[in-house]
Amino acid sequence: MSAAWHHASVLLEEAVAALAVKPDGTYVDATFGRGGHSRAILARLGERGRLVAFDRDPAAIDAGQAMAAADGRLTLVHAPFSALTEALDGLGIDRVDGVLLDLGVSSPQLDEPARGMSFRFDAPLDMRMDTSRGQTVAQWLATASVAQIREVLRDYGEERFAHEIAKAIAAARTGGAVETTGQLAAIVEKAVRTREPSQHPATRSFQALRIFINQELEELSRVLPDGVARLESGGRLVVISFHSLEDRIVKRFMRDEARPPQLPSRLPLRADQLPPPRLRLVGRAVRPGSEELAVNPRARSAVMRVAERTEVPA
Repeated sequence: MSAAWHHASVLLEEAVAALAVKPDGTYVDATFGRGGHSRAILARLGERGRLVAFDRDPAAIDAGQAMAAADGRLTLVHAPFSALTEALDGLGIDRVDGVLLDLGVSSPQLDEPARGMSFRFDAPLDMRMDTSRGQTVAQWLATASVAQIREVLRDYGEERFAHEIAKAIAAARTGGAVETTGQLAAIVEKAVRTREPSQHPATRSFQALRIFINQELEELSRVLPDGVARLESGGRLVVISFHSLEDRIVKRFMRDEARPPQLPSRLPLRADQLPPPRLRLVGRAVRPGSEELAVNPRARSAVMRVAERTEVPA
């Protein structure tokens, strides 16, 4: 495997340790990627253990086929992790002992020009994580209004110059469709008046369009409650985020689920009569150390949060 196709799993040891893997447990790796976290989980599982790994990227599933064929404890599922409930039902799995989510985009997706996720290459403007379905970014930009483009850049990329970029994209379409990463990067570069230090002017726009076209925040908001609902008592939810919007969703979800339910103030119940919260927060947020960052600079924005399922009602 060449360096360009290698994917270094971020916070690998920390994430798997946080799962507190039981040898005979059942676990979900909701983002298989190139199998880094899955291999580490399998190494800790016994013969009766089981791992279900999801990925919406056909290339990731293809890369994992040999691994699944060699280890009967691993089941690969080609689906977004929002399909967790349906997939586990189909496999006859009621409860699991841990769910791991490693969010964002993988190195192979960034480093393969044809995926169109990076402005480092002039390639078709695709950005889909699942290349077998859905609109590409180029197709969406061909018909989106200035207001729609502005909203995506503002809401998903926190881009200050969202309006200027949206107008520039619309103006560029009069001379032909915006179909490549190079075209888009050049349009954004001209529209952005000031640059952030050490960051390409198109960084936020590319990130926003990728998050939008793959519905990444919506997928995350769906899988978090579904994952918790499947956890056994003491099961762990481990989430690694790479974007402030992702981390905000995870942080708020875990915080809210770790609080007692909010009931009407006039309801005549004592504190000990209230239903317990579904989660217990485990430790503080974890970030990569200097050694990992020296080897893998792409880990610099990663943050890991961990929560544990409280007693599951009978």
